[in-house]
Amino acid sequence: MLITELAQHCNAIPKGGDATQAINAAADIMSAQALQVTVLSDSKYKKYLKDSKATACFIHESQADDEIPEGLVLLVCSDPEISFLNAVKLLHPEPAFKRSVSEHAVLADTTTLAYDVHVGPFVSIGQYSSVGDSSTIEAGVRIGNHVTIGKNCRIHPNVVIYDHSVIGNNVIIHAGAIIGADGFGYKFRDNQHIKVPHVGHVEIADHVEIGANTCIDRGALGATRIGMGSKIDNLVQLGHNNVVGRNVIICGQSGISGSCTIGDGAILAGSAGVADHVNIGSRAVVMARSGISADVEPGAQVFGSPAKDRKVAWRELAALSKLPELLQKFKSLESRVKHLEE
Repeated sequence: MLITELAQHCNAIPKGGDATQAINAAADIMSAQALQVTVLSDSKYKKYLKDSKATACFIHESQADDEIPEGLVLLVCSDPEISFLNAVKLLHPEPAFKRSVSEHAVLADTTTLAYDVHVGPFVSIGQYSSVGDSSTIEAGVRIGNHVTIGKNCRIHPNVVIYDHSVIGNNVIIHAGAIIGADGFGYKFRDNQHIKVPHVGHVEIADHVEIGANTCIDRGALGATRIGMGSKIDNLVQLGHNNVVGRNVIICGQSGISGSCTIGDGAILAGSAGVADHVNIGSRAVVMARSGISADVEPGAQVFGSPAKDRKVAWRELAALSKLPELLQKFKSLESRVKHLEE
């Protein structure tokens, strides 16, 4: 694609260099070569631009100064990161494949497939389930009974979606994810664990992405809900009856116990652990490897286990690092006091 065409598609204005050159790939600023486009997303990376071999670079107007290499075409735009992401999609499109329903798929006689649905080999779809327009069900997926999948979804290989799950439009579920398994609920009676029946379901709203090998349990009686636009990383465990708001980020290896509420825009960093019946407020941030056992206020940033305000937790960690030195001083003072007493 010519630089001028790329600029037009990505809301950028070419500046300097030869904008009639062709671009064939996108690359990061440290490895970009000739005929590739890169991006300056942060001023701390500007040092790499000086010796860059890239042919073009998305850049903000405030960064376009005299330090730019001669011959480099600047693609000046208001949001270089988003413009670059659009360029990546244009230059590296997903491989096209023939959409069809595999003869090796097993579909119940009451299954409904809408327009332009792709069903890969060894897929199994149960009774009274439906798949919306232009959705892709890849190889080895198991879809239970009474499942609804919306339009333009992509279900990657070996996903399992249990009965009565509801999947919205434009949802991506990556390989190996399990949607709607029983929650981990038991009552201890007569020296044995009695299983709590789980007869609820899972509801996933539009534009949600769920990572590989993530598990989302069904509700015990009602629904486990994931709000619109939320993104869940790989290897996340989301327990029964949780309600996740809109545009929530849950990073890898996090575990959320049952009956929790996570407010809109909240972020749970990697390996966060949340006890049951906890409310995490809107736009709160739970930092990596934190343990949450009590409610988190909206907008709060917490860290540690048990988690507390991040500034307090960091001060405590800083003080803890000085403990060996303080103990040595204490022993020295103790010895001096003892000597004076004698």
